[in-house]
Parts: sequence; structure tokens; C-alpha cells
Amino acid sequence: MIYVNIPVHNEAGTIGVLLWKIRKVLLESGRDFRIQVLDDASTDRTGEVLERYAKRLPLRILRSDQRLGYGPATERLLRESVDRTRYPKRDVAVVLQGDFTEDPEILVEMVKRVEGGSDLVAGCIPREDLPRDQRRSRWLAGLLLGRVLKKAPVSEPLSGPRAFRIIVLRKAFRGRGQGAPPLIRSDGWAANLELLVGTSPHARRIEEVPLKPRQIERGRESRFRPWRTVRTLLPLRRVAWPVAQP
Repeated sequence: MIYVNIPVHNEAGTIGVLLWKIRKVLLESGRDFRIQVLDDASTDRTGEVLERYAKRLPLRILRSDQRLGYGPATERLLRESVDRTRYPKRDVAVVLQGDFTEDPEILVEMVKRVEGGSDLVAGCIPREDLPRDQRRSRWLAGLLLGRVLKKAPVSEPLSGPRAFRIIVLRKAFRGRGQGAPPLIRSDGWAANLELLVGTSPHARRIEEVPLKPRQIERGRESRFRPWRTVRTLLPLRRVAWPVAQP
């Protein structure tokens, strides 16, 4: 089973076509799948769109009336995947953006890598293919987090879709102990880095697949804010990559 997890906030213009493309790609691949979307306090028509598609897709809708942010919303979805799986050593949990900037076509290749023995697969956009504002922010992030990024197990630890063998997530969440802080406390790029730091020690094999960014009409202004994105990375300057767990 593939659990496709999508945190969304005000994505009425893209979430419907994204869901339909996921359906097309995974049905053609012959794999069983479930889509889980967390509507993170949307104020547009996102909820209406989701309800409409839930009638035709294997779609589960979660909601939060208070804004969680990308990081906590992603963690909640991944924990739902862990709770719902019957075969954690076989099933896969994937995280995708809700704005359709990540092509669902990559899902099949990522899942194939997990089926072939990988425990964690990262979709990585080459830096030269990033939008101009993101290239600049990525350069600044490299200055701030030089050692952290150089020691990362993938070439692009800050962005892109991720696929996990669910047993990896289960170990990561259990390993934090009772009363421990959330695995992901940040937003944006920092959240992606925290997720990788928390899960990679439990993955015996990590791979990456190249990803081309999609240039789409969102129907809304881009939420990417270069300076804010870089500022969220500041607390992670001294993060250490944990030793791999047996």
C-alpha cells in the first residue's frame, strides 16, 4: 500500500488536478494506494474541492481549524500512515506538496526504489533548475549550514518529495520516547531537514531520484519568502546527523 500524504493550506486552485494526476499515475502502475490530505485551516474553497474528489478517489481528509504549518501538518500525516498500515516493512509513505510543483510521475520511480530495497528515497531538484529566488536562498543556506548540508545523506536535503518505508517512520517516532518534542517543529526547508535528520538513522539504504520542477499557475501568489526561509534554518546550524541505528 502506498500512502500519499499532502498537507494543504488554501490550494483550491491546484489540489483537485493534483489528486486526479496522482490517481492516474498510480492506477496505471497497478499499485494500491490511499491519499491522505490535511486541510490546514484553509480559508478558500480547498475543503469543498476535497469533498468533491473524496467521492471518486481513495481519499481521506483530515482537518485542523487552527493553522499548524507545513512541518507539524506533515508529521501528523506521517503518523497517520504509521497508525493505519498493516505491513510497515512493505508499505510506503510519500510526502508531496499541495501546489502541484512536484510532478506525481516521480511517485512510481520512488516507490520502485523502495520495492528494490531502499528505505528512504528523496526527490532532488538540481540547484540550477530551481527558480531564481530559491537558488539565491539555497546559496545562503549553504553558507549558514555548510557542514550540515555537506554531511547530509542526499544532495538536496532542504526540498523535494520524500518516500519512506513505513517501518522507518515507526522507528523514528517511537525512538523519541514518551513526552518528547515533535520530530518536525519548523516550517518550509527547515521542516524537510528536520524530517531527514530524524528518519535517516533508521534507513539502511537511502537513494535519490532527479526531479524537474513544474512551473504552474497556482491561482495565488507564491508563498516562498527567501529571507524568512533562510531565517528558519538558523536554529539548525549545529544539528548533528545521528549515527545509523541497527
